[in-house]
Amino acid sequence: VGDSSVLTCLIKGQISMITWTITPKAGDPCTLVYRIDTNMTHRGNCSDNINLTFRAGQDPALEIQQVGIAQEGIYLCEAASTDGNFRKMYNLTVLAPPRLSLRCDEQGSPVCEAAAGKPPAQLSWVPESSSTAEEKHHDNGTVTVVSKFTACSTNVTNMTTCMVSHPAGNWSQSIAC
Repeated sequence: VGDSSVLTCLIKGQISMITWTITPKAGDPCTLVYRIDTNMTHRGNCSDNINLTFRAGQDPALEIQQVGIAQEGIYLCEAASTDGNFRKMYNLTVLAPPRLSLRCDEQGSPVCEAAAGKPPAQLSWVPESSSTAEEKHHDNGTVTVVSKFTACSTNVTNMTTCMVSHPAGNWSQSIAC
């Protein structure tokens, strides 16, 4: 989420037309069609952050600026050239890093929250805890994971650390309740 993504359409020969068909997981499809003979691009239902790019010496590409969860889906490039027709398909998966927060509840127990991550984050504790994580699924496809620290033994130090593992990165935060 928030990064730019560039999907290339590998073509041999002189291009005459290129079509990108985007089928998002949620929402309506969009189509971008570029014709060499008219030097025109037709945009059908595509957001402004999705554009065709043509750079000298490189294959034509589709650039998605500031990728959001709404851009997740299937991207199909179809191109016609002097050497034939070419197809390339991408399945774009968007990762959303969670927002980490750590607090003490009313009983003085640490509570760790990894909010709005995609996919859900994995939470663990140092020292080790027998706690279980609860997940809350949101309409936009993100998941908030909450875990309350439960001590496994009575000789636990005051400082506890919540460790968050996620494909977008790993984080930790410590607290003394």
